[in-house]
Amino acid sequence: MAGFLDRAKEQAQRGLTQGKQKLDEVQDKRAGDALLKKLGAAYYAERRGTGSPQATQQALQALESHIAANGDGFLHGN
Repeated sequence: MAGFLDRAKEQAQRGLTQGKQKLDEVQDKRAGDALLKKLGAAYYAERRGTGSPQATQQALQALESHIAANGDGFLHGN
């Protein structure tokens, strides 16, 4: 009986770990999508004359930092 409980506990732990990894991936994708949207908005505002190159550069740097930390999978629909 103890072997069964140990296996069940290990399986449950694997499930929790996989679930947390998936949640982290989803949160990273959402953050990346938001940063990409912010960059697009900053660039659009700059082109229309209502934004600044500094705002566009800041948005680009934030996106690049996110990519360095989390990868660029969200850009490819992964």
